[in-house]
Amino acid sequence: MITIIAALAKNNALGKNNDLIWHLPADLQRFKKVTSGHYILMGRNTFESIGKPLPNRTTIIITRNKNYFKDGCFIAHSLEEAIELSASEEQVFIIGGAQIYKETLAKGLADRLDITLVHHAFDADAFFPEIDLNIWREVEREDFVADEKNNFDYSFVSYVKKN
Repeated sequence: MITIIAALAKNNALGKNNDLIWHLPADLQRFKKVTSGHYILMGRNTFESIGKPLPNRTTIIITRNKNYFKDGCFIAHSLEEAIELSASEEQVFIIGGAQIYKETLAKGLADRLDITLVHHAFDADAFFPEIDLNIWREVEREDFVADEKNNFDYSFVSYVKKN
């Protein structure tokens, strides 16, 4: 199963200047819990914004640069190659960035969307593609209000591809 996991704002904003715009500890904890023990696929810019391989996960970085190398990571030169490298895994997560999300959705490669929806609009330069409800069906939603640790209302929303 290939799952896109992303945190996006109500205007589909993902980030700005290759960084997250908001800080939601609950989302970071959930991301860690859900992706631990699995393969995570990401573009080079997303990897460089994180800065290192994430613990207890197998990292595949997608880049067109044939000379790119990072210790502790697999390198793929296309989305398809990254998926092929992770083919033995039951659950694979695509964690960004905007280009990789767009390509994955356009090619119909994802089975599930695991979205943290931040109920606020942000100024951004990277955006998640519009979720087409003709293709995706919402199957689960948990809503949360802002608190002392999380500055914005947010929801964890899961979608599966319609048959």
